[in-house]
Amino acid sequence: MKYLLDANAFIQAKLLHYRMHVVPGFWEWLDQQYGEKQIGSVRSVYDEITSSDDELSHWAKQRRYYFLAVDDEATQSAFGEIAEHVASHASYRDPHVGTFLDGADPWLVAKAKVIGAQVVTHESRVGPGSRKVKVPNICDHFGVECFDTFDLLDTLQARFVLP
Repeated sequence: MKYLLDANAFIQAKLLHYRMHVVPGFWEWLDQQYGEKQIGSVRSVYDEITSSDDELSHWAKQRRYYFLAVDDEATQSAFGEIAEHVASHASYRDPHVGTFLDGADPWLVAKAKVIGAQVVTHESRVGPGSRKVKVPNICDHFGVECFDTFDLLDTLQARFVLP
């Protein structure tokens, strides 16, 4: 996988720009890109997006194979480095630290670091001194490239054209 998607990439697509009944081509494109080994995610993202009973949850449950395990030694080690960095950071504070470490985000960054993937998220970077922990800042610290879904579509030259 070259690109690992954050839960918010799936959720915002479903809720905003690529509603499943309006833009089915986006969801078909995701299937195509997975088949070409371009995109995927991690199991903790799967857990987040399948926790409700909605259209996205049903879609993801049919594609569990999109979501990589994080129980390998390398990913576990990278997660430990990320957890240590976040817990000891001069400005990050609870409840933000706990929320970040309890969710899918550190696993997403850890897996991306280990396999050399880029993270796709809709989170924005925060400035130094912020108490919040954000995926792009953690990616920056650990040398993982990070951008949003629109950049992914552009990078992979996606085209959704009406017949």
